[in-house]
Amino acid sequence: MPIYYFNVMSASDIVMDFEGTDLPDIATARTEAIEDGRELMSNAVLEGRDIASRRIEICDEAGDVLLTVAFSEAIRQFD
Repeated sequence: MPIYYFNVMSASDIVMDFEGTDLPDIATARTEAIEDGRELMSNAVLEGRDIASRRIEICDEAGDVLLTVAFSEAIRQFD
């Protein structure tokens, strides 16, 4: 099973994921990134901070970016 790394990016900072997570595929990794983004944003809102402009870069074991998930993608948009 591949290992995916979820690095949290902001305009001025990077929080690197050095452990990684075993997941079956990139689709599952994207779902995990969305859930992580929701949790991080929820905690930030409780602290009175807005981190919606951040993103998570999903990387492989070589450090190559496979997919970027903006925190704004974690919020359901209703018409």
